[in-house]
Amino acid sequence: MNLHKRNWLLAAAATLLGACASPPAPDAAAVIRQAETAMGAAALKSISFSGKGTGAVFGQAYTPGQAWPKANFSLFSRLADYDNDAMRQDTALSRAEPQGGGATPLMGQGEARATALVQGGFAWNMAGPAPVAAPLGVDQRMHDLWTSPHGVIKAAARNRATASARPDGAGARLSFTEPGRFTATVMLNAAGLVERVESRLPNPVMGDTDVVTTYSDYRDHGGVKFPARIQQSQGGAEVLDIQIDEVKTNVASGIETPALVKAFAERVVSEKVADGVWHLAGGSHNSVLIEMKDHLILVETPLYDGRTAAVFAEARRLVPGKPVRQVINSHHHFDHSGGLRTAVAEGATLVTSAAAKPWFEKAFATPNRISPDRMAQSGRSAAVIGVGGRMNLSDGQRNIEVHEITGSVHVQGFLMVYLPAEKLLIQADAYTPGPPNSPTPARVNDNNLNLVTNLDRLQLQVERILPMHGRVVPLSELHTAVGRR
Repeated sequence: MNLHKRNWLLAAAATLLGACASPPAPDAAAVIRQAETAMGAAALKSISFSGKGTGAVFGQAYTPGQAWPKANFSLFSRLADYDNDAMRQDTALSRAEPQGGGATPLMGQGEARATALVQGGFAWNMAGPAPVAAPLGVDQRMHDLWTSPHGVIKAAARNRATASARPDGAGARLSFTEPGRFTATVMLNAAGLVERVESRLPNPVMGDTDVVTTYSDYRDHGGVKFPARIQQSQGGAEVLDIQIDEVKTNVASGIETPALVKAFAERVVSEKVADGVWHLAGGSHNSVLIEMKDHLILVETPLYDGRTAAVFAEARRLVPGKPVRQVINSHHHFDHSGGLRTAVAEGATLVTSAAAKPWFEKAFATPNRISPDRMAQSGRSAAVIGVGGRMNLSDGQRNIEVHEITGSVHVQGFLMVYLPAEKLLIQADAYTPGPPNSPTPARVNDNNLNLVTNLDRLQLQVERILPMHGRVVPLSELHTAVGRR
């Protein structure tokens, strides 16, 4: 090959390689500056927005693995105070389908109104004028604050985001980690507006959980751009689709963590209801401890690591030297299963419904890496037993029956526990006692009536009910609630 031809081939190859090479990554600081300018974020200290639309109740699926139950929002508002690291959310929520769980009235029985706040490492809800600590809400609320359209740009700058070109060539993307809280990739269009945030945050049940938030139809509000539509999915199913009708900028939030919230610590109040049986209350969710010959059985590990760790500590105090070998889970809804990873870390075998068993096994295979939980720290894997219909547990002295509640609109794979010798029933959500001497309600709760139907079907001789919400009551109070003498 002559020299001229060789040089020509080398030049052609260099041209081809140059054409195939990826374009240089955009400068992250320049991308952030463009977004701040386009969205009016640089001087924005706080923003409030409100609207209405549809959504779902996260973590409350009727069937394990199914989409979250649909809901309607007649009000959805947030006040994001970036300078104060704080947010307030007000909602008015009603059911859009009859089946599934959540702190919402049954279908056709009105709306549930809620006020949720967060500041830094503290979260709380308002129960009338009183603040109630909600430590389980910190991660989700901080995520929502700092993945909002302007908050995510501020978080990207604070966390030294890296930049790259969008795969579709329509703009840039920023990636960063908010330590211990979430990871995020922000998709910006060519004009510098935030179009989509793909994030991941820790969850007590599902492990690190994917969230996709889409912002569209931007409008100008005095130099600040804000989307008129917000859509969000979490754990693979939709949770929000809101049309925004009001936006205000740089409003004072007045959010300050109450002293009671700062001082909050999980406490467990134990009530002995029979020899070797304790009702463990003291919070929004209860558990029951049952002593066997050489071990303990715990019914329900709710909410999150912190609550369930306190329950295990109380079990050790009440019965020193006996390990908790089984934990019975009433159903897969996240408020009742949020402590199961803690139970795994303690070496307990999980007893749940046959319907929920494969779903839990898949969920527990996903670790919490962003903020490692007790299960991740222990290195243990979950051992899960599924109950289909009925299961008996016995040590030769005490018998425990686990029964499936059939026909419930609340959840599929719904378990209750019956102690035949003591005539005690342990159940969650099928019946929550009202105040003492409550009259028969104007409309009977379908879940209450379904529980009575199941007790009749199984011919269980119940004298007292140990609920997972509220106080221990005689069976007569359930009968009064359903209009039965």
